[in-house]
Amino acid sequence: MPKPKRNRKLRILLVDDHPVVRDGIRSWLSQQPSLEVAGEAADGEEAIESAVRLQPDLVLMDISLPRMSGLDAAKILRQRVPKAQVLILSVHNKKEFVLEIVRSGARGYVLKEAGPTELLKAIETVAAGEVYFSAPAAKLLLQEHVRRSNNSHDGVDRLSNREREVLVSIAGGSMNKEIAVRLGLSLRTIETHRESIMRKLDIHTVAGLTKFAITEGLVDLDSPVK
Repeated sequence: MPKPKRNRKLRILLVDDHPVVRDGIRSWLSQQPSLEVAGEAADGEEAIESAVRLQPDLVLMDISLPRMSGLDAAKILRQRVPKAQVLILSVHNKKEFVLEIVRSGARGYVLKEAGPTELLKAIETVAAGEVYFSAPAAKLLLQEHVRRSNNSHDGVDRLSNREREVLVSIAGGSMNKEIAVRLGLSLRTIETHRESIMRKLDIHTVAGLTKFAITEGLVDLDSPVK
């Protein structure tokens, strides 16, 4: 189904601390008939102030900025200017940066080395409410997803049936004594199972074990075990 045409130009807030970079991007954006540069900012705090004042449709922003990083600014913009979609434009392409971009609430990420055609595609995609990541970043995200998925399932497979029972009870909020009574085991045995579970999964908090059990479908959120 074709996307509906916009009745007005897409208003963009351009955020980068290098004037030469901003000039180059602004010049290119201004040549696009469907785009309009609503304003510019040179750091994270100025980006937030400008976004609140200008209410742009999209914020095109670098990561490395003075006073406040682009990622921190993106998190605040998600709360203060929720209608403005954030598209990160940066030279960074390391896994930790890409994962932080996702956590910040930004809707996309384009490398500065990308060509004009890709940048325009990213802007239009994010402005339409969808997600866009440059191929190298998308590959990193996919690899991380596969890695976590494999590690997660491998962890479940390493647990014995009894350890799974104990894990489900822990995730359901039961204390060691309650689990011991329910399973007809000694308190020391439950403590041993608990230590073994944490060691095998490399998770050392109850919150972490609970999250793991929920993610793996071992615990039904609507019917917690007590």
